[in-house]
Amino acid sequence: MRNHEVTQRNQLLTPKGELREPGWSKSLVQIYDRKAIKKRKTRIKEWDYYSVISNKNNIAVCFTVSDLGYIEMDSVTFIDFSVPTEHTQPIILPFPMGKLNMPSTTEKGDVKIKNNKLALEFIVKGDKRIIRCDYPSFDASKGLKVNITLENPSQDTMVIATPWSEDKQAFYYNQKINCMAASGNVEYDGKIYELSPETDFGGLDWGRGVWTYDNYWYWGSGSGMVDGHLFGFNIGYGFGDTSAASENVIFYDRKAHKIDDVTFNISENYIDPWTFTSSDGRFEMDFVPIIDRSDYTNALNLIITDQHQVFGKMSGKAVLDDGTVIEIKDFLCFAEKVHNKY
Repeated sequence: MRNHEVTQRNQLLTPKGELREPGWSKSLVQIYDRKAIKKRKTRIKEWDYYSVISNKNNIAVCFTVSDLGYIEMDSVTFIDFSVPTEHTQPIILPFPMGKLNMPSTTEKGDVKIKNNKLALEFIVKGDKRIIRCDYPSFDASKGLKVNITLENPSQDTMVIATPWSEDKQAFYYNQKINCMAASGNVEYDGKIYELSPETDFGGLDWGRGVWTYDNYWYWGSGSGMVDGHLFGFNIGYGFGDTSAASENVIFYDRKAHKIDDVTFNISENYIDPWTFTSSDGRFEMDFVPIIDRSDYTNALNLIITDQHQVFGKMSGKAVLDDGTVIEIKDFLCFAEKVHNKY
C-alpha cells in the first residue's frame, strides 16, 4: 500500500535485524536500537544535521555531527545570501563506531563533540533545541560562534522507515523536523547577527541506519511563514526502496499533509532555475537558485560524498489534504542532489 502510515509502536527491527514495518509516520513511533542491528559496526550510520535560515539577516548556518562507521564527519557552514557566498569546513576523524553515543531518539539526549578545533553541541531541553558552536579557525580564522535556540513544541514531523530490496538488513530510519522558530545569535568574522523567531526558522534531519554502499538521493526542505501561517515542506526520493511510502510532506500550522511522488527537474548547471512537480498535482514549484553549496569529500577512497545543496527561492502552489491551495512566493529554502559512497 503506497504511503503506508505506521501507527503502532514497536521495535524498528525484527530479531533478524530486518525492518519490521516500512512506511512513514508523524513521529518516531518505531523504536530505534543500535544494538539490534546485525551488520558490523563500520556499516552503521548515525547523524544529526541542523539548518537554520535567517530571512531577517539573509544568512544561513548548517551543522552536522555524524558517525559513519569508518569516519566521524563533523561539519559547519555559513552562508551569506546577499553576496552570495558560503564556506563549509568539515573535520574528519577515524573510526568512531558508536563512540559518539548518538541518541536513539530526538525526544531526549544530547550530542556533544569537542576537539582542539571545534566545540559543537546539540542540546534537547524540554520543547527547545539549543545549538552551540565555537569554531575559531573557521574560514581562515574569521571564526564562527553560535548560540541558537529552536522552539520545538508538539507538532507533526516526517518519519520514514525505508528498506533496501538487495539487502534485507539494510535500512534507513529518518526524521525531519521543520518549522522550528529560531532565536539567539550567530557571530561570523566579528559581525553578530541576531535571530528573530518571527522570520527565522530551523530544521533537523535525524538519520540512523545501515545502507548499501553507493547511493544517490534528492532532498528539499523549507520552513517559514506564509500569510501569517507556519508553512514548511519536506520532499525527496532516490534512497532505498520507497514502494511503501515517500517522504513528501507539506506542513501547515504544525500539521502534516501527505503527498505522493515529487520530481526534481534539475539542469547540469545547478544554479540554473529548477522546477518541482508532483504526481498528484499538490506540489508544483519553480525554484530560483541563489547559491550552490557544493562539497566533495574523499576519505581514503572508502568514503566519498559529492553533494550539491542549492539554496534559493521557491514560488508556486502547495495543496493541503482538504484541497486548500497555499500560494507561496520567493520562499527561501534549499534542495539538493547528493551522491554518496560509504
